[in-house]
Amino acid sequence: MLNGYSAAASDLPLIGWREWIQLPDFGITSIKAKVDTGARSSSIHALNIELFDLEGMPMVRFQVAPAQHNDQHLVQVETKLLCQRTVRDSGGHQEKRPVVITTVSLGNLTWPIELTLTNRDVMGFRMLLGRQAIRDRFLVHSGYSFLQSRKGQSKAAGEKKL
Repeated sequence: MLNGYSAAASDLPLIGWREWIQLPDFGITSIKAKVDTGARSSSIHALNIELFDLEGMPMVRFQVAPAQHNDQHLVQVETKLLCQRTVRDSGGHQEKRPVVITTVSLGNLTWPIELTLTNRDVMGFRMLLGRQAIRDRFLVHSGYSFLQSRKGQSKAAGEKKL
C-alpha cells in the first residue's frame, strides 16, 4: 500500500515517458506528449489565444499545431473556458494561463482532463501530460517510450529508448 493507494500495480496500464495521444474534442488524432510526473497540470502549445464571451459564457479560441516544428497545419479550436490559473513553469516563472476541459485518449482509455494553454514553442513537446491527468490510470516507465501508442494507435509493445 502506497499512501493509501491499494490497487495492485499490475492492474494499471504501463506508459512510457512519451506517448502519442488523441484529443478528439479538438479534432486532433495524433499529438506527441511528454508524460511528466513532476508537472501537476497538463498543457498544450496554443497559438493566437483569444478570450471572449458567448451569450454570457466565457469562451476561448486558439490554434494548435500538433506537429513539432511545423506551424503550417493548424487546428482551430473554440471551447468553453474553465478558468484562468497561475502556473509556475519548470524555470520557476509564473504565468496566468487559460484552462479548458477536454477529452484525451491514450491506449484503450478515454477521459476528461484539464489543459492549460500556453506557448510551448521552445519546448521539446507540443503537449505535456501531467500527473493529475494520469493519476490512478497509468504507471509510468521512464526508460521506455510509446508503450501504449504509435502515431495515435494502441500497440502491444513499446520501444526502449537507448
